[in-house]
Amino acid sequence: MPKPESARDPIAFPSFRTLVRRERFYGLTLLTCLLVLLFEDKLFARLDQPVLLVLTMAWLFFVILATAIGVVRHAEALSERLGEPFGTLVLTLSITGIEVMSITAVMLHGDNNPALVRDTLFSVVMIIMGGMVGISLLLGAFRHRELTFNLQGANAYLSVIIPLAVFSLILPDVTLSTQGPTLTGLQKTMVGAMAGGLYLTFLLIQTGRHRGYFSQPLEEEAQAEEQHAAPDTPLILHVIMLFCYIVPVVFLVEQFARPVDYVIETLGAPTTIGGILMAILVTTPEGIGGVRAALDQKLQSSVNIFLGSVLATIGLTVPIMLVIASLLGLDLELGLDPTDMLLLVLILAVSIVTFSSGRTNLLQGAVHFLLFIAFLVLNFNG
Repeated sequence: MPKPESARDPIAFPSFRTLVRRERFYGLTLLTCLLVLLFEDKLFARLDQPVLLVLTMAWLFFVILATAIGVVRHAEALSERLGEPFGTLVLTLSITGIEVMSITAVMLHGDNNPALVRDTLFSVVMIIMGGMVGISLLLGAFRHRELTFNLQGANAYLSVIIPLAVFSLILPDVTLSTQGPTLTGLQKTMVGAMAGGLYLTFLLIQTGRHRGYFSQPLEEEAQAEEQHAAPDTPLILHVIMLFCYIVPVVFLVEQFARPVDYVIETLGAPTTIGGILMAILVTTPEGIGGVRAALDQKLQSSVNIFLGSVLATIGLTVPIMLVIASLLGLDLELGLDPTDMLLLVLILAVSIVTFSSGRTNLLQGAVHFLLFIAFLVLNFNG
C-alpha cells in the first residue's frame, strides 16, 4: 500500500531548468502562436498553393495535437493525486472545455457553419465509442485475454448518454414544428435544460453517494496500487500548467479552421470533415490515456475516460452551444441524416451489449472498431 500523501517526503517545486526541460514543447506552441499572430495575412493568403496548404495544415495539426497531449499529461497527474472518479472527471472536463471553446471560436470565425456542432458531437461519439473503445478492448484482450470493469458504473454512463444522444441528434429530425433538422425555441430550452440537468445529476452520483460505481474492481485495484508511483511535483503546478496548455489550443484550433474551410469550399471535400478533424484533435489525447489504462489492466479508468468524455461532450456542449447560438443569432442544425442516424443507434446498441456483463474480450473490441471504420467510409463515400 502506498503511504498517505501526508506521510511522504515534502514535494518541492522543480528547478527552472527542470521545468523548462519537462515543458520544452510548450515553447514550440507559444512560438507557433506568435508566428501566426505576426504573419497571419501572409500565411493564410497563399492557401491556393498546394504545398503551402498541406504544410500549414500539417504543422498546425501537429502542434495542436501535441499541446492537447500536454493538457492530458497534467490532467492525468491530477488524476493520480485525486483518485477515481475525480481524476478522470478532471480529464474529461478539461477536454470538453477545449471542445466547447474551440467550437465557439470556429463558429465566430468566418461564415456561420450551422452543422459544426452536430458534426463534432456525432464524430466524438463515433470516434470514442467506436474507434477508441475498440482499440482499447482489442489491445487489452491481446495482453490480458479478458478485462473487468464495474458494471454499475458503465450502466450509469449509458443510461444518461443514450437519451441525451437521441434528444440532441435524432429528435430534431422527427419534430414537425420547424423545417429541417432544427428545433423551436421551446424545444431548444427543453433539450438544453435536460442535458445540463442530467449531467449535473450524474455528477452528484459520481462524486457523492455512489463513487464506488466508478472504481476499479477490487482484484485489479490492488495491482494498480502496487504500481503507483509517488508524486514529485506540487499539485498547484499541474493546475497552472493545465490552463497554460488549454489557452493556446483554443487559439490554434481557430486558426486551423481557416485552411480546413478552404479545403471544403474550394476543393469540394465533405462538409463533415471540419467536425471530424476537430473531434480527432480533442479526443486523441484522452484516447491515448484510455488505451494506456486498458493495457495496464485498468479498464474502469478507460470506461471513465471514454464514456465520461462522451457524456460531458453532449451534456455540456449542447446546452452551452444552444445558449451561445441564441445570444449571437447563429443557426444550429442538430439532426443527423438517415445514414448517420443508423450508425448512432447501432453504436449505442452495441455499447449496451458490450458493457452488460462486467467483462470484455477480443470480439467486442473488433465489433466496435469495425463500426468506426464504417463511420469513416460512409462519411467520405456515403
